[in-house]
Amino acid sequence: MQKHVIVIGAGIVGVSTAIWLRRFGQDVTIVDRDRPGQAASYGNAGLLAASAMVPVTTPGLITKAPKMVLDPDSPLFVRWSYLPRIAPWLVRYLKHANDRDTKRIAASLTEITADTVAQHFALTDGLKAREFLTKSDYVYAYGSRVEFEDDRYAWDLKRQYGFPPTLIEGPDVQDYDPCFGSAIRCLAVVKDHGFVIDPGGYVAALASDFEAMGGRIVQASVEDIETSDPSRPRVVTTQGPFDCDAAVVASGAWSKQLMTRLGLSIPLESERGYHIVMKNASGGPRTPSMITSGKFVATPMKAGLRCAGIVELGGLEAGPSEAPFALLRRKIKSAFPDLEFDGEETWMGHRPATTDSLPLIGEVRNTGVYTAFGHQHVGLTAGPKTGRLVAGLISDQPSNQDLAPFSPHRFGL
Repeated sequence: MQKHVIVIGAGIVGVSTAIWLRRFGQDVTIVDRDRPGQAASYGNAGLLAASAMVPVTTPGLITKAPKMVLDPDSPLFVRWSYLPRIAPWLVRYLKHANDRDTKRIAASLTEITADTVAQHFALTDGLKAREFLTKSDYVYAYGSRVEFEDDRYAWDLKRQYGFPPTLIEGPDVQDYDPCFGSAIRCLAVVKDHGFVIDPGGYVAALASDFEAMGGRIVQASVEDIETSDPSRPRVVTTQGPFDCDAAVVASGAWSKQLMTRLGLSIPLESERGYHIVMKNASGGPRTPSMITSGKFVATPMKAGLRCAGIVELGGLEAGPSEAPFALLRRKIKSAFPDLEFDGEETWMGHRPATTDSLPLIGEVRNTGVYTAFGHQHVGLTAGPKTGRLVAGLISDQPSNQDLAPFSPHRFGL
């Protein structure tokens, strides 16, 4: 039986969900206050990060974090005025910085990240948006072999899940890619990755493909989800209410308020991310490269070289800070001394971060409301897989994957 489904959110997760729902024969409407492909889906690094299963909360983070916050060359920033509000979330987050939880989280993340390239190509099968995808290696750039060895814990996990690195050292670094300066003396190259040449354009193209498949997009703000009728949720928007058979919350860092209205207290915060696009750049990397000293990824894109990353804890309301941009510029100049460009574009956005680094994928009780948010650093990477999983649940075509680690009820009420 065909269902009418409202998808709240027109980012990569929401649009992917909507496309798979249409393929499963459902009647689908996307609702978002912005045009498709904005927010984090616009400003990410564009990387299909198949090997990004290792969370930030690795063992030892608790002792490292205070030093990082005070170090002006560290890629971790905190808006001190926001610290009292985020403190409870931060305590719960840091409790996962141990071996047992890290390995548990990595095992779960692998299920939605490792096949990202295949998932994106499956999503775009027969669609115009396919032209935005490129297969590639992924390079981790280190200052030395010692710095690479300091990341042994993470690399052991990546090897375990099928992503062993090929090491390139000394003068061979510049032979592999002459863009790197003398500050980079060791590369760890990983196969079977990919990237998107224009993330915002990609999601916008997917949305156009969705409309061509018979889907609808409504630009409106969602104010509430009513579940008094368990079989017919009602999505209340600034354009009026929408009755439906199922609703999907895929509104990223803005999903917490809707969950509160459904009786769930989700420990969700914004990890504010930054990017700078060097327009019409030359002298940059030929493949996506993680500059480990600055924890940012440099990706060659249609508009130029996008350098994206950094973590700032500061909430949804404050505007961008200048210090993260200043750090990015210093690290970019050090890594790519011959980089030339016509100008730059700066951006700050919000990555939805849960305390256990896992997204929420599943139905809220028996309300007909499904969650698809909280992907932290891997929203673009895991968006198509998440959309496929949620669409399957709604269409009575569930996968055989265990979704218990992603349950929206795992934090309690």
